[in-house]
Amino acid sequence: MNQAVEQDPLLTTDFIKEMVKQMRAIDSYGTYDGWPADRILAPYVVTKEQRRAIPVIGDPDEIMLSRIKAFYNAVSSLIEKECGLMAVPSINITHEGFGRALITVGKLVVMDRTLRDVHRYGYESLSKMKDEGDKLLSVALEIIGKYPEVAGL
Repeated sequence: MNQAVEQDPLLTTDFIKEMVKQMRAIDSYGTYDGWPADRILAPYVVTKEQRRAIPVIGDPDEIMLSRIKAFYNAVSSLIEKECGLMAVPSINITHEGFGRALITVGKLVVMDRTLRDVHRYGYESLSKMKDEGDKLLSVALEIIGKYPEVAGL
């Protein structure tokens, strides 16, 4: 797109860079080659009006599920980067769009999130998505700091 968007400081943050990396990793056909970060992450931005218009009937599609997995993979990757221990995301979503996302480090559960209405998964803005990712990272690192012996198992 234009250079003004590419120079947005938000797009240079660790979390957004990791999200772009995760999205490129699931792009097996090279669709995102040459796309700027804001275009790759655009599907994560869902306004309130868009959210209301999305029906919750039927199974969540594979593309939506892969976006959710990419988000928690990014959080896990940043946890690993910060503490040096392997963080493993585990996501279970039913065909009705409900489930749970966990991230474990060793034997320690550092994040436990209930997922609902994943058909409507998204954030008001990339900034809000980054804030959510940073919050999850901060809490996970705090838990690891509190129980390092369990995280090291």
